[in-house]
Amino acid sequence: MDILLSLLDSTIRVATPLLLAALAGMFSERSGVIDIGLEGKMLAAAFAAAAVAAITGSAPLGLLAALGVGFLLSMMHGVASVTYNGNQTVSGMAINIAASGLTAILANAWFQQGGRTPFLEGDARFTPITLPFAEATKGVPVLEIYYEIISGHNILVYVTAILLPTIVWIVYRTRFGLRLRAVGENPHAVDTAGISVAKLRYQALAINGLLCGIAGSYLSTAQNNSFLQDMTAGKGFLALAALVFGKWRPYPTLIACLLFAFTDAAQVRLQGVNIFGIGQIPVQFIQAIPYILTVLLLAGFVGRAVAPKAIGIPYVKSR
Repeated sequence: MDILLSLLDSTIRVATPLLLAALAGMFSERSGVIDIGLEGKMLAAAFAAAAVAAITGSAPLGLLAALGVGFLLSMMHGVASVTYNGNQTVSGMAINIAASGLTAILANAWFQQGGRTPFLEGDARFTPITLPFAEATKGVPVLEIYYEIISGHNILVYVTAILLPTIVWIVYRTRFGLRLRAVGENPHAVDTAGISVAKLRYQALAINGLLCGIAGSYLSTAQNNSFLQDMTAGKGFLALAALVFGKWRPYPTLIACLLFAFTDAAQVRLQGVNIFGIGQIPVQFIQAIPYILTVLLLAGFVGRAVAPKAIGIPYVKSR
């Protein structure tokens, strides 16, 4: 039971940045803009958060820097793909490549620690929070779930838990959400109704950038205590896979993120374990489990995932 509770606790921590990035991708792609630049935005935001937190000693200031960087990169993607109708896939890849190179170069130039930032301590990182009455439930059957799984996470995990139902409400219960879903399906109809397609897509990309900023900040100032070169390690692409698995809907996407996070948390505990009749499984294979699962799910178990009809198609206003 202790192992299971520990595994579920780790699953929540690992799923948080995946869910934030997947929700960011949902806003972008629901508006009709492909965004494979989630990886680069998260990475750049992670560096900005860690660098500012290391310099100022303040994790909230690092979070603000991450939000700014994520927003800026999303606006750059918007200029290329919305204003100038450029290829959205190329624009996203450019962000990924630029972020991977620039973060390593700047980290090495500013801190001279081989492409990483100094270790963050104290107020420079988001630390776990013990919720009220959590200690009283420790060791109590059933109730200890509150102590082991719900309590003890940092503030960004709880912010994400609040953001999810809020985003569901925005997408499915507000005028903006209705227009967002409509512009990804039929931008010409939205334009005919007198609503600016470009404005809606920029608004979606703005939210996209802010969510990526939170995800990046979480990686370097909450889940870890510094920035490491390429520390996102494909999480942006896993988030995209979760989004497709969830068919661009929030709650199914959450389930996919939890599934990927569970396998990621499990693979850490499988390393070095001897399995009867097989022996010790190579570490490289165990580390590949989340990605193998991604391929298997998308290849054969998701069913037909129908993307928004106008996704990836530049909108040219009719005259």
